[in-house]
Amino acid sequence: MEPDVKPRRRGTAKKIIAVAAVCILAAVGGVFAAVAPGLAGGPLESEAGSALRTSPGIASPVVPPVKVDAAPADGAKQVNPAAPVSLKVGNGTIQRVTLASIAGKSIDGSIDAGGTSWSATAPLEFNTGYSYTYVVKDSAGRETSTTQSFNTVSSSHEADAAIYPLNGMKVGVGQPLQIIFSEPVTNRAAVEKAIKITTTAGQTGAFHWYSDTMVRYRPENFWAANSTVTMDMQLFGVDLGNGQIANFNKKVNVNIGDKKVAIADATAHTFTLSVNDQPVKTLPVSMGDKRFPSAKGYAVLMEKNRFDHFRAASIGLKPDDPAYYGEADVEYTIRLTLSGAYIHQALESAYPYIGNANVSHGCIGFLPDGAAWVFDNMGTGDVVQIINTEGDYAANTDGYGDWNIPWSEYDN
Repeated sequence: MEPDVKPRRRGTAKKIIAVAAVCILAAVGGVFAAVAPGLAGGPLESEAGSALRTSPGIASPVVPPVKVDAAPADGAKQVNPAAPVSLKVGNGTIQRVTLASIAGKSIDGSIDAGGTSWSATAPLEFNTGYSYTYVVKDSAGRETSTTQSFNTVSSSHEADAAIYPLNGMKVGVGQPLQIIFSEPVTNRAAVEKAIKITTTAGQTGAFHWYSDTMVRYRPENFWAANSTVTMDMQLFGVDLGNGQIANFNKKVNVNIGDKKVAIADATAHTFTLSVNDQPVKTLPVSMGDKRFPSAKGYAVLMEKNRFDHFRAASIGLKPDDPAYYGEADVEYTIRLTLSGAYIHQALESAYPYIGNANVSHGCIGFLPDGAAWVFDNMGTGDVVQIINTEGDYAANTDGYGDWNIPWSEYDN
């Protein structure tokens, strides 16, 4: 006999299936609840309904977050004032940006056509704190505002420079260009790259570093007569090394005059000036004696003074020295070296020796008329070549001794 099996009712089976389904949904529902609270009851939160906010809200993750790349970073210190200040976003657009110093000075900037990039259009200042606020909008229309701050390079790391000749000066063909930095330069290549020197004569030249703060520039031969030299220095923000940052851009135009080169002959006791390679005048002189021979080689004329005051003590002479002359008022002086060699009108006691013997302390002395003529016809940047003297070269930085350095060594 077969067992008495009663058929199940269809309603019971449906209940079992329904219960199982509810259990599955309950288990899965925990995940949904954690991600999207809106599923727990009521409609989903609107992705576009929130106003301007300063912190992210809670919403269903159907809109990708805005990606922001802001530079400099929040809280950055010692920021180079020439470094770009920029904002780039992804998955959204830039609505507005304000950049201002703590003192309230605004820095202009511009947003690109796509609204995804902003950059400052003006440089920053040294030793200054800045506040940087930007508002971005995501693809659901929600705006987020962020403020950050940073500080630029402090005054202790700000470098300046003195430049000679000055803009607009007219100088002779022998005048080198000179830059003296306020701080040591170890990144010389970066400095040279930032300086562009051009001439109307098409001449090229080379930099020569005399120290870690002083560099000069000259061509292989003298500057072309009656040309113009332009020195365009784009040094603002250039790292000189050791964190020292240059604080300037400057453009200097220097006008070169006629080629004026004189030859001072210590044996012949003569001074002959040529203008544009044509001899124009020869004058008698007295130069340095055996104890104080005039320095040989090229000297570039420096400052001029119609009247000057010389002191023997300035060249180390003491009252008990036979060469001591005390103090003297001198006329028509043109400096040749920083250490005290000049072109000038000789003291009256030396007049009988002019053109006959060397009795000076290294200077080139003239009779009154000759001194006045040279003073009126030569000036800054003109050249004197001293020959037939027992003296050695003056130090290359004792004035402008650049032309005494062979080109193969200068361009190095």
